[in-house]
Amino acid sequence: MTIKTDDIRTDIFHFAEGKTVEEFHVMVQVENPALSYEQQLEMLQKTYDQIKGSHLKEARQVFKRYYLSDAANQSDSLYEWENDCADCAISVVQQPPLNGTKIALWAYLLTDVQTRANESGLFEVSHGAYRHLWNGSAHNLAANSEYQTRLLFNEYIMQLAAEGCTLRDNCVRTWFFVNDIDLNYGGVVRARNQVFFTQGLTRDTHFIASTGIGGRGADQNVLSQMDNYAVSGLTPGQMWYLYAPTHLNRTSDYGVSFERGTAVDYGDRRHVFISGTASINNKGEVVHTGNIVKQTERMLENVEVLLREADCSFADVGQMSVYLRDTADYHVVNRIFAERFPDTPYVIVYAPVCRPGWLIEMECMAVKAIDGNTFEAF
Repeated sequence: MTIKTDDIRTDIFHFAEGKTVEEFHVMVQVENPALSYEQQLEMLQKTYDQIKGSHLKEARQVFKRYYLSDAANQSDSLYEWENDCADCAISVVQQPPLNGTKIALWAYLLTDVQTRANESGLFEVSHGAYRHLWNGSAHNLAANSEYQTRLLFNEYIMQLAAEGCTLRDNCVRTWFFVNDIDLNYGGVVRARNQVFFTQGLTRDTHFIASTGIGGRGADQNVLSQMDNYAVSGLTPGQMWYLYAPTHLNRTSDYGVSFERGTAVDYGDRRHVFISGTASINNKGEVVHTGNIVKQTERMLENVEVLLREADCSFADVGQMSVYLRDTADYHVVNRIFAERFPDTPYVIVYAPVCRPGWLIEMECMAVKAIDGNTFEAF
């Protein structure tokens, strides 16, 4: 469903095929770049509140991500508003919306759940046998990106332990936003590889779905910022991994450690988390160097194959985040997405990918009704 006014557009994905819990992805984007930041922020918040109070009356927000054009000058007023009413994990990242505006919002909401902020610092979303644990914009001020990332993981491992969880068994998804990615991504990779090895996460066990992408917070000294999601209550075999070997290689082949995609099966639905995916082949090579149209097509083909491995398709996708290295590619890419995905919430932002040769990257979340397994319903 799409709701439009003269200055703002809201796209809503609704999943209601489960036994109880309904799911919503909401993407709110300002469409008038002539408005000031304060005007755009007020309009976005007012629109979101109106939609939440009407179309999503029974739903509780569980995760929100704001995409800003200038986090250093925009974050304070955003947090001032959120601190008055925040009841979920909040992610704030400087990744400018490429339609020329200053702010966009992706929100994930669920019905029939209980939410609370835990002493561990993680936000809990509970229903039935499961506790979903979300966190946004974790950061520190260690000396470099490697130390910052190592401390982020150390803190997260302790937070999970306080919830009776482990990184290996319960973490479903991470996001790393790297300030000046061409300079600092190597440190993030080294720290993640080292931490994963100590936690028993290897090529022979599994890694974790992830996106590592350009982005920053309000403080220029924060070089690595993390969002994360874990689930308590999972049983062996409930979480599994996607590889698409005809199109993609294992990430460990070129020295990094994340899964291309992760699926989690519940008694009534399957959740699929596709990691940041670019125009790459099964030898780990950049495909269609310098050609944004062909890179976009190959990226979408890779994502489609990963989804198919989970018995899903783009029709099951609830939201997409699309990252561009070159702002001049926006109109070409937006036209492709608007034509192919007119009913799917998506946002296109400026965020350099971890290899200079990759012009575009995307991630997405999907949900599909399933039946007949022995797991508890979501």
